[in-house]
Amino acid sequence: MSHPQSYEILLVPEHEADTRTPDPDTALRSAVVEATGDTGESGYPRYTGEGVEADIDPATHTVEALLVDGTEIDYGLTVRIAEHIGGRREEEGGPDATGTDAPAG
Repeated sequence: MSHPQSYEILLVPEHEADTRTPDPDTALRSAVVEATGDTGESGYPRYTGEGVEADIDPATHTVEALLVDGTEIDYGLTVRIAEHIGGRREEEGGPDATGTDAPAG
């Protein structure tokens, strides 16, 4: 099964009432992560970049595990995948996520 080679991870406050994917410019932190070719502890493909390590389910675009600068994120933060890396639509077959949430903790 082929999976996307990169995603943009967005860290946003959990209390955001808007369930749409936030603009990367409004995220508290964002990072583009690239596929490593390895499988993470969660059993999903591992992605790394810019101090972020994530295991992402390529079928649902759900972040299954996340470390930021080597630690878990704080309560009150949510991780989402940007719909388009850098505000531009990826080429056909690239990531086209719908803003999947993965609560902290």
